[in-house]
Amino acid sequence: MGEITIRQLAETLKLSTATVSKALQNSHEISEATKGRVFELAKSLNYRPNPFARGLRRHKSNTIAVILPEIADNFFAQAINGIEEMARQQGYHLIIYLSHDSSEREAFFINDLLGRYVDGLLISVSFDGIDFTHLDEIQGKLPTVFFDRTYSGSLLHVTNNDFESAYQATKHLFECGCRQISFLSILQGLEVGNQRLQGYLSALQDCGLMLNPSLIINCSNNKDDNQAKLQHLMKVIKPDGIVSSVEKLAKLCYYTCNDLGITIPGDVKIVSFSNLDSASLLNPSLTTITQPAYEIGKQAATMLFKVLKNNNYEAENMVLRSELIKRQSTNVSVV
Repeated sequence: MGEITIRQLAETLKLSTATVSKALQNSHEISEATKGRVFELAKSLNYRPNPFARGLRRHKSNTIAVILPEIADNFFAQAINGIEEMARQQGYHLIIYLSHDSSEREAFFINDLLGRYVDGLLISVSFDGIDFTHLDEIQGKLPTVFFDRTYSGSLLHVTNNDFESAYQATKHLFECGCRQISFLSILQGLEVGNQRLQGYLSALQDCGLMLNPSLIINCSNNKDDNQAKLQHLMKVIKPDGIVSSVEKLAKLCYYTCNDLGITIPGDVKIVSFSNLDSASLLNPSLTTITQPAYEIGKQAATMLFKVLKNNNYEAENMVLRSELIKRQSTNVSVV
């Protein structure tokens, strides 16, 4: 037998579909006796309400979409937990899309969403995009909140204090004795990438260090290409400190140093933006800029639900603070 519908319940009970629907919603308009009959039959037939069908009738689906660059990254795994917690409290369902840092896939998903019955969108932007037309378009048609990764046209967003965090990380390396500090970038074109780079540059200036453009390494989504760039960096340019703008580049640094016989923190000290749970277990343990990922996801979802409840709600964009956790990769003893 296929999935049971309200119409089938109504025909069996010889009631109207409107009466059955109201009974299932525990409406005061329906007598307790009738509610009892409806609930008893619904339970015996294992009836399950269809939230999308209900949404078509009242132009609301109680569903929000989330577009993420990836789920393997510890930051996004924690952020989705924060989003899910708020969605559950509000009685909402989630549809999760993974762009795999492809703006083409991201644009395809957004076009798909315009044909679906979703109430709102939470999105962290793919880093390989140069055309953000699809993001401009979705904001005009669907309540949208950006989190972590934004672009210049994002209207509502919850972000990290990226400039201050990168500044603090670079200054920490300087205080640890580093004078040739490299910056590994992979978020060019996005506000988050620009803020982290500017924080690094500002710290160099305040520490009295001359900028060496060859120390700024622009990476991509191609692992082999990134590895080749890091090999060249470590063998030819030979920095004594590295600020990694994302977690996966820090991991690649560890592999590269191991392959080349370069010691951490003896030859080079490393600090990275990372929410890696096992950062303290690496050898040596990794100094991290740890973002409040769960809270960022939670606050982004909270902002979206406020907009959904009140179209005239004027949300204030939020900036949450990260924490620099010093460990052995910058020669800090961990007790």
